[in-house]
Amino acid sequence: MHKSEVPAYAVEAAMRRRGRRHLFETIDSARTALVVVDMQNVFLEEGAPIEVPYAREIVPAVNRLAAATRESGGTVVWVQMTQTEACLDDWSVFFEGDLKKDRQDTTLNWMTEGDHGHAVWDGLDTRDGDLYVRKNRYSAFLPESSDIEDRLRERGIDTVIIVGTVTNVCCESSARDAMMRNFKVIFVADANAARTDEEHNATLGIMAQVFGDVRFAGETVQLLRDGAKREAAE
Repeated sequence: MHKSEVPAYAVEAAMRRRGRRHLFETIDSARTALVVVDMQNVFLEEGAPIEVPYAREIVPAVNRLAAATRESGGTVVWVQMTQTEACLDDWSVFFEGDLKKDRQDTTLNWMTEGDHGHAVWDGLDTRDGDLYVRKNRYSAFLPESSDIEDRLRERGIDTVIIVGTVTNVCCESSARDAMMRNFKVIFVADANAARTDEEHNATLGIMAQVFGDVRFAGETVQLLRDGAKREAAE
């Protein structure tokens, strides 16, 4: 597992900005969505072209959060990176600039809907009633990338819990844009995965300072349960 830690400078900056460590002390569980980013075979399977070994280790935490979200009346969303031949042109900066030539076609194939690589990892606890969202850029909340915002707004969602992989790429991008689309963001330290502790923790520092509230899975489960209890009592 990652040695997850919010850097001291980020905690100090958060205290200066708002006078407290955590941005959100309570949440409305029924208006909360767990957004699971890119937990697909292309990232989790051993030997996959974009394998992130740490991603396999966060599966129990993601499943625990999914169960707590459903039990608390929230929504679970499985976001899948999805590419088509058109992306070779309209996202050529990625395919030509970020990938070696011999990996371009392989990566595209694994991310094509219907391919084995595109599927959600089979160790994840998906259920009937969960939402599935296809995105074609790093950020799910970039309006041109997916319809996630419209689908969440239809359900009255105002808070998103971001988990998945890669911490400092798709997860961070999605969290940044969600906040700027006026969603409350909780970024779960031990339910996100990068390739190194350094990259992972750098994102935790960025999130804690500006874009959301960094919590651990146990804390987030408690926030969901407390929210559900509060709503039941009203």
